[in-house]
Amino acid sequence: MSVKWKLLAVFTAFAVMMGACSNSEETATTKTKEKEQTAAEQKEEKPAETEKKEEINYADVFKQAIAELEKAKQGQKVDFDKVTKLYEENLQTLVQKRDAEFQDTIDQHITTALAAGKDGSLDPVVVKQIFDKLMQKVFYTTIKHEFTEVEENWANKEAVKEEIEEAKQFYAILQPTVEKRDAAYGTKLADAINGAFAQIEDAAAKDDLLAFSLGKQVVDKTLMKTFYLATGALPHGYASKAANAAKQDEKEAKVEQAEGWAFYQSVYPYMKKHAPEEADYILKQFDLQTDVKTLDPAAINKAFVRGWAKVALHEYEESKESWGQDKSVITALEGALFINMMESDLKTLLGDQAYASLNDQAQRYLEAAKTKNKAEGEKLLSQLEATLNTVMEKAK
Repeated sequence: MSVKWKLLAVFTAFAVMMGACSNSEETATTKTKEKEQTAAEQKEEKPAETEKKEEINYADVFKQAIAELEKAKQGQKVDFDKVTKLYEENLQTLVQKRDAEFQDTIDQHITTALAAGKDGSLDPVVVKQIFDKLMQKVFYTTIKHEFTEVEENWANKEAVKEEIEEAKQFYAILQPTVEKRDAAYGTKLADAINGAFAQIEDAAAKDDLLAFSLGKQVVDKTLMKTFYLATGALPHGYASKAANAAKQDEKEAKVEQAEGWAFYQSVYPYMKKHAPEEADYILKQFDLQTDVKTLDPAAINKAFVRGWAKVALHEYEESKESWGQDKSVITALEGALFINMMESDLKTLLGDQAYASLNDQAQRYLEAAKTKNKAEGEKLLSQLEATLNTVMEKAK
């Protein structure tokens, strides 16, 4: 089998595996009995996992592995045995824990890619992107895991403090990715996340579980926005980078396409639950079986916008159904965060003034949910739903 077709086969296998587990990620508020059982098992394993965290500096090991893989970009030979050893001895256990928790197959993806890099059937530069971005997904889902642990151990303040600190440590590994998007788009994602962590720590000190839950959502959805900006946002997402590169260097374009694919894995399961058509379209565009010369950044961007609008509408429906409960407030915030996720796109589609009005309505609806002002909430929700439906029409 030629290198080209072996490379495509590897990514086809990845796409099939990702499709099989597309509906696996769930929020803490909608855990099934199976996930509750999994959480209980993880709780029993907690001492061992905590001990492991104390022994391993995940950030340092990750940097070592990336530094070795980075040699490929300079045309140097990568020591795949070294990277594989670093992975298997330090990172693999963490990856497997998240695979078990989220019914994912990241370990299989990474080990397959490293093996393909070693035997020469996959471009080492592509292997670096797969390893880098899929490990970032693991660090992201580990933050989600730590937040779940906080909720489960809320009465134990020492445990809560420890879990929050661990979440911050894993975020520190992702922070350069966040800051890179801030530099490219003029956003303030890092500030939002740092502020949310401050709110989380304050909420824990004051025994305010709702405030913690709101802060958690800001961290989670701001990281999702980071991954979106890195993949399908215009003009700096990897969809655009790959399409532009394809005009001159197809090999480089394939690397950009692979990077977009790997980054997209962090948000694909969430979008798949509420916007499966859009989620799968984007996945196929980033798949290396797709001719990179036919990759359409504008169509990918519109699919993202439609998808996020559908997700926002779902969150608002959840808020309406749980009115008067904490869940209504939390999902109201999630709706607002998904609107914010599309900020630049909505300004393009609707205009700056219309976006400002939509954002204001989202904030006012959140306040109405907090104060349980049902009449005000119903009026604002009607306006929000109408605008989001208009967005989906405009993004076709």
